[in-house]
Amino acid sequence: MQNNISKALLRKKFAAIESPVKPEWIKVKIQTDKINQIKKTLKSNKIVTVCEEAMCPNMSDCWAKSHATFMILGDICTRACSFCNISTGKPNHVDFTEPVRVANSVKKLKLSHVVITSVDRDDLIDGGAKHFSNTINEIKLKCPNTTIEILTPDFRNKKNSIELLSKCQIDVFNHNLETVKSLYKRVRPGAEYNHSLSILSNIKKLNPNLFTKSGIMIGLGEKFSQIMELMDDLRHIDVDFITIGQYLRPTKNHHPVIEYHSPDYFRKLYDEAISRDFKIVSSSPFTRSSYHAEDDFKKLKYITLNA
Repeated sequence: MQNNISKALLRKKFAAIESPVKPEWIKVKIQTDKINQIKKTLKSNKIVTVCEEAMCPNMSDCWAKSHATFMILGDICTRACSFCNISTGKPNHVDFTEPVRVANSVKKLKLSHVVITSVDRDDLIDGGAKHFSNTINEIKLKCPNTTIEILTPDFRNKKNSIELLSKCQIDVFNHNLETVKSLYKRVRPGAEYNHSLSILSNIKKLNPNLFTKSGIMIGLGEKFSQIMELMDDLRHIDVDFITIGQYLRPTKNHHPVIEYHSPDYFRKLYDEAISRDFKIVSSSPFTRSSYHAEDDFKKLKYITLNA
């Protein structure tokens, strides 16, 4: 009850803070050629996408290219991150038919690379790790040549979840830090910066052949020096790939945008990340974790094979 009151007060506080006016470079181009086909396939298989739930600005672009990020384990999250538009509450029971339906959608859409993510499921004993595993197995059964990237929650206080996922047939393991350490309490209540780092570190130790990936949003009030520290933390645990995008406020009840950063600032961050030997860096206002995921994975493979 106390947590719900605190969340309500925080959102009321956020609503009173105005974000800056959006600059010219924050524009979304709508493409509709293949969107209806994608929607029809997803609807027929009762599939949820994070593209829709999180109001991703790249949705029309990705869907026009037959790219979508599947969100498993329902559309209600047990956390209430202040940046996120996904609903918070008590989730429904796990749908054990979902892995087959996701695999059917991957096959129907002829996806060569797929990204699977989920809401936080703190109500489950393993945080949903087994459901991730079942989904991966079904995709590999129906589409053995499809490469798989998973974007996971933090599985905080869930034993053996990372060990299970390290044994799955995945190609990229992504867990987003989202923001710098000092902003965690305001931006990611319920999460812990060092724990998120430990997930990325442990999965790499358990399966050194996996590519690891993490992403952040900027414009939440972080300092340049703090972003540099975060990059150093990720490289210290051998994370291969970093994504950096501009935070966009879903509603006035969410964390305000403190600053819209220019494309030049994103290029500066790109150069800093490259100088730290990240294999792949994506840094732009519209960069998101899964945006151009397939192209970036192909680059990772090429770089690794020719190293």
